[in-house]
Amino acid sequence: MIEKLGFNFENTYASLPEIMATKISPTTVKKPELVILNQTLANSLGLDFSKVSDNQSAEILSGNKLIKGSIPLAQAYCGHQFGSFVMLGDGRAILLGEHLDSKKQRWDIQLKGSGKTPYSRGGDGRAALSPMLREYIISEAIHFMNIPTTRSLAVVKTGEDVLRETLQQGAVLTRIASSHLRVGTFQYIASKQDITTLKTLVNYSIERHYPELFQAQNKAIALFNSVMKRQIKLIVNWMRVSFIHGVMNTDNMSISGESIDYGPCAFMDHYDAKTVFSSIDHYGRYAFGSQPIIGQWNLARFLESLFPLLDRNEKKAEKIANVLIKKYENLFAEEYHQMMKNKLGMISDEDQDKNMMSDLFKMMHKNQADYNNTFRYLINGKFPQGKLLNDPDFIIWEAQWKKRLSKNQNSEDAYQLMMKHNPVFIPRNHKVEQALAAADKGDMSKFLSLYEVITKPYVENADLEEYAKPAPASDRVYKTYCGT
Repeated sequence: MIEKLGFNFENTYASLPEIMATKISPTTVKKPELVILNQTLANSLGLDFSKVSDNQSAEILSGNKLIKGSIPLAQAYCGHQFGSFVMLGDGRAILLGEHLDSKKQRWDIQLKGSGKTPYSRGGDGRAALSPMLREYIISEAIHFMNIPTTRSLAVVKTGEDVLRETLQQGAVLTRIASSHLRVGTFQYIASKQDITTLKTLVNYSIERHYPELFQAQNKAIALFNSVMKRQIKLIVNWMRVSFIHGVMNTDNMSISGESIDYGPCAFMDHYDAKTVFSSIDHYGRYAFGSQPIIGQWNLARFLESLFPLLDRNEKKAEKIANVLIKKYENLFAEEYHQMMKNKLGMISDEDQDKNMMSDLFKMMHKNQADYNNTFRYLINGKFPQGKLLNDPDFIIWEAQWKKRLSKNQNSEDAYQLMMKHNPVFIPRNHKVEQALAAADKGDMSKFLSLYEVITKPYVENADLEEYAKPAPASDRVYKTYCGT
C-alpha cells in the first residue's frame, strides 16, 4: 500500500551524532480520519494518494503505519522562550525522514501531535484539531504570498480527545519543511560544550541549505551571515503582509529562513506597531513592531552558540561576534526600506521617501486604518473604511505621493510593483475563527472556501470582498493560543 504513494526516503539527520535526536516511533491513535489532504503539495512532492483510500491515507498520515525507509526520531534542541533558556526538543512531533522529490530536493516529513517523546516535559504529546487546522491555513497562506515557510500536507483526526482549556478533538498535522534545523538546535549542542558535534552541525547545515559556502575560510562565520540575511528577508516579508508570528523563540527560528511553528500567530487589521494577539505575550515581546528587534536578539543567541568556531582566541572571537551582529541593523533597514518602496510603488530613489513612509504610518495609526487595505486603496481607490480618507493630512499626503510617483520613469510600472507586493486577501482572523469553529463541528465548507481565497492573495475579486474586510468591532478583541 505505502509503496504506491511514491515516498523516497533518506535519513541524513538520523546519521548525525546520537546526542542530536532520539529514535522513536509515533504513538498509534484510536481511529484516524482524514480531514484534509493538500493534493497540490502532494503532487509537487511526487506523491500520489489517489492510489489508496482515505482510510489508508489516514493510517499513514497519523503514524499508525510507518512509511518504508523512514527512521522516525524526535529532535533535541533548546530555546529562549520569552527570554528564558529552556532545554526542549520535539515534545509532540516526530520526524519520519527526508523525502527526495523528482528534482532531488530534500524535504522533511514530520508528524506533529504524534505522541510523547523523551522531550515532552510532562506534556501529552498530542495536538488538537483547531490548532492543526490553523497551522494548515496560515502556513499555506504564507506560501501563496511568496514567503518562505514550512507547509502542511494533511490533517488527520485521531478519534481521541485531548485536554487543553477544554476537551478538544485530537489531530495530527503532517508538516513539510526543507529542514527542522533551528537556532535552538545549535544552542543545544553548544550547551553540551561538544565542539566536534558543533562543527558537524555547521557542515551539515551548509550541505543542506548553503552549499555555496563549502569553500568559505570560516564556515561558522559564513553560515551566520547567510542565516542572518535570510532571517532579515523573512521578517521584512512578514511585516509586508501584517503577519505577527506571536512566539519568536529561538527554537522557532529556522536556519533555512522558513517561517515555522504557527501557534499564536495572526494578521494585523488596523495598524498599530504594538499589536499583540498571543494570550501569553503579556509584555509585547513579540508585538508586530518588535519583530525586527527580536530577530536580532535571536541571531545574537545563534552567534553565541557558534562562538568556539569564530576564532580560537576568545578575545578575537568576541570582536568578530560584535562586528557580525552589528551588521544586522543596516541590513534590516535597507531590506525594509526597499520593501516599503515596493509597497508604495517608489521605483527611483528620492530624498523624501523615508519621511513619506513614516508620515503614512502615523496617519494610519491615528485613524485606525486597516494595514493591507490602505495600500490596496492606493492601487484601486477602494477602501471599506473612510476615516483615513477624510483626514486632511492624508489628503495632502496622497497628493504628494501621486506627485512622487510621477518621478518614476513609468507610472504604470509603479502600480504593477504595488500589486505584486500588497495582498488583496489575507487570512482575516475572524474568518479563520469562523472556519475553525465550523470545522470542529464537522463542517469543512467555510475552511475550504477560505483556503480557496488565500491561494490567490494578489488577485482582485469583487465577489470575495467580504474576505478583504477587517473584523467587525465586536470581533476586534482577539487572542490566540499556543495549542500545547
